[in-house]
Amino acid sequence: MSTDAPVALLRVHARHAPWNARGLAAHATALVDSAGMRPTNASARAALSARAIRFYVANGLLDHPEGKGTAATYHYKHLLQLLAIKIRQREGQTLDTIKAELAGQQGDQLERRVATALAPALGVEPAAMKPRDDAEPQRWQRIPVADGIELHVRGDSPAARDAALVAMREAIRAALGREDIR
Repeated sequence: MSTDAPVALLRVHARHAPWNARGLAAHATALVDSAGMRPTNASARAALSARAIRFYVANGLLDHPEGKGTAATYHYKHLLQLLAIKIRQREGQTLDTIKAELAGQQGDQLERRVATALAPALGVEPAAMKPRDDAEPQRWQRIPVADGIELHVRGDSPAARDAALVAMREAIRAALGREDIR
């Protein structure tokens, strides 16, 4: 995979913007969990929430959203910042250290750092996804999540690793258990 491929694959997630705080939290959680990154402490293990996002904004870790209150919207840059926070937390860094690092990073540096860390969860290079006439049919894994819900992952995707599959399944189950998105 070329060095630009993870960045291009991460940029695909910009299509899902804008998010409200809950949507941003769920999207970032799913990406970090599916990367199979093991948390090093309790704060890194904690699932993201709208409250956590507001905390990060209030403490200068995340840029302020557009709008206020329930009308606040978050964009791709907020996703990158949030992913960087969770990645560094899972690597054992404190919020003070993360805040200092984020202050010194340009947007493209931040994007490359996040894309590199999440490469296993982002899938395969877009060129590899184009169907070829001589290609064998793709095999898909079906992972039961809950009653009436399945996760489908192509077998040749880096996200088809056992740890990533378990993380994605559990992130979906956690999201389903939240009353705010039922």
